[in-house]
Amino acid sequence: MAPAIHSRDDRLAAQPGPTPRRIVAVHSANSDIEIRRATNADVPALVELMQAFYAESNYPLDRDWAASSFRTLVDRADLGGVWLASRGATPAGHAVLTVRYCMEFGGTGGYIDDLFVEPAFRRRGIGHALLGALFAECGARGCKAVHVEVGAGNASALRLYSRFGLTVATDDRILLSGRLPPII
Repeated sequence: MAPAIHSRDDRLAAQPGPTPRRIVAVHSANSDIEIRRATNADVPALVELMQAFYAESNYPLDRDWAASSFRTLVDRADLGGVWLASRGATPAGHAVLTVRYCMEFGGTGGYIDDLFVEPAFRRRGIGHALLGALFAECGARGCKAVHVEVGAGNASALRLYSRFGLTVATDDRILLSGRLPPII
């Protein structure tokens, strides 16, 4: 079971509402990476990134479902958003944020649904920049908390998330999930 990681950070409180499609540049010695909010034109590249992400864990991916899901998030900013990292025309990674109301925090919470960086682009600050974009979005929306699931053995991800104040929940809660059964 992946530990649930969350943060309650008053620094997230800001003006509610989704941010515009702004671009963040990440410059390092080895690369110039652009982070921007994805558009429908990016959906094929996002599906390819998701395919690579799922393949690392030997999960099957329904590409049509993935494309439809990305289009929904791109078109419905009220549900969250998708960010794309690229070097020139080459996609390097992506991050997905969804939002929901959290009774526990008395306001909206952000959920980091996906964060993936292609292996060739890792350890260059891209994951950090993608999370920075998601946290900025959470702040702009007035989110009260941020949540993420991560594999218990994924030490790199745990370190990255901890840099943003996310910690492993220690209150013995576990996350249960499943598909909603058809209504009869």
